Amino acid sequence: MTLPVAVLAGGLATRLRPLTERIPKALVDVAGKPFVEHQLDLLRRHGVNRVVLCVGHLGEMVEAAVGDGSRWGITVRYAYDGERPLGTGGALRQALPLLGERFLVLYGDSYLDCDYAAVEAAFIASGKLGLMTVFRNADRWDRSNVVFRDGRIVRHDKRNPAPDMSYIDYGLGALQAKAFDAFPAGAIDLSAIYEGLIARNELAGFEATQRFYEVGSPSGLEETRRYLSARERPR
Repeated sequence: MTLPVAVLAGGLATRLRPLTERIPKALVDVAGKPFVEHQLDLLRRHGVNRVVLCVGHLGEMVEAAVGDGSRWGITVRYAYDGERPLGTGGALRQALPLLGERFLVLYGDSYLDCDYAAVEAAFIASGKLGLMTVFRNADRWDRSNVVFRDGRIVRHDKRNPAPDMSYIDYGLGALQAKAFDAFPAGAIDLSAIYEGLIARNELAGFEATQRFYEVGSPSGLEETRRYLSARERPR
């Protein structure tokens, strides 16, 4: 792979309190090690060699734990929110000097075992400003929030999911830095950027086929712990 991956790891993780009152979500123990280490292991297996961790709340603890990424044979750099939370989109804009013109982006609470190289290739081939991966969820693991039809992202709405939405934002995307030009400075959510790109026919789609895991909720955390414990158990 040639593009860097931004990992959005700056949230307050309020749904996991009191677990996250003293440590950031990225460092929550999952199957014997901090969750961010599972993410970095996964990215390295898929050929990623550059990662930018977008951090905020207790971000210094993440940097102290992960370091420069040399343990994984990758380069890890850090972009901090600063005094005020910037939202997921604002955090990415803050990280653009480290990310360059094109990059992938992964939510910091997601474990996504998919074909990252294929996502990268589809994004580059599309020529569009952005790409969203989707999964045919049908409200099984979370509320579906995407209409995906004939290979196109037709509609995306996290706030008002509709009955015709059988797909969900999988948690992995790709963006050109130019995608941010149309949005004012300040805090902004990544979903708002996606929705703006859809309106301009600038968001490509890619369908993932293996379900997602997440540690953003207590139930998701326990399910991910079970999944990764089973994966890493000696056979």
